[in-house]
Amino acid sequence: MDVCHRYGVLFPGVAILPFGVTAVAYFFALNYLFAGIGIVSDIFMTSIEKITSQVTKIVVADEEGHESEKKILVWNSTIANLTLMALGSSAPEILLAVIETISSLGGCPGELGASTIVGSAAFNLLIISAVSIYAVSPETDKEENDPERDQDLPVGIKRIFDLGVFAVTASASVLAYVWMWYVLKD
Repeated sequence: MDVCHRYGVLFPGVAILPFGVTAVAYFFALNYLFAGIGIVSDIFMTSIEKITSQVTKIVVADEEGHESEKKILVWNSTIANLTLMALGSSAPEILLAVIETISSLGGCPGELGASTIVGSAAFNLLIISAVSIYAVSPETDKEENDPERDQDLPVGIKRIFDLGVFAVTASASVLAYVWMWYVLKD
């Protein structure tokens, strides 16, 4: 059997090394790359936080006509979640789709772009939502004095605070899957 078919993609000279040495080398290389992705993601999330936390001052008049300054967020939280977070979490898939599209201009389009985007959307909608729901339980919900927590609800109840973002994301995802089914049904 050919070495490339047995091991997948190899670097030059790796085929002469024992399998265990190759596995350990690839393990450390993957850990190094994952650490780099973690660092870049942390920087990205910090920059998104900085962008969306910007405030501006506006002058507001009360019922008696007295003017006062009020600080408001520049970004609407729903818009920020739907645009910046979606772009940030899907950037690798978008870049893969763009690279594949550019490399196959004038030819038959590949399957990588659509597959990665659909797979990422399914993972975000199903797995991340499931883990988030599963993580809240009466045992883990210890912060009874949390200002964001609805005090009328018992401890351990799951609640979506920004329902607008969730509704738009869930509706768009379901519509995208229905559209994909319609397009691919033949």
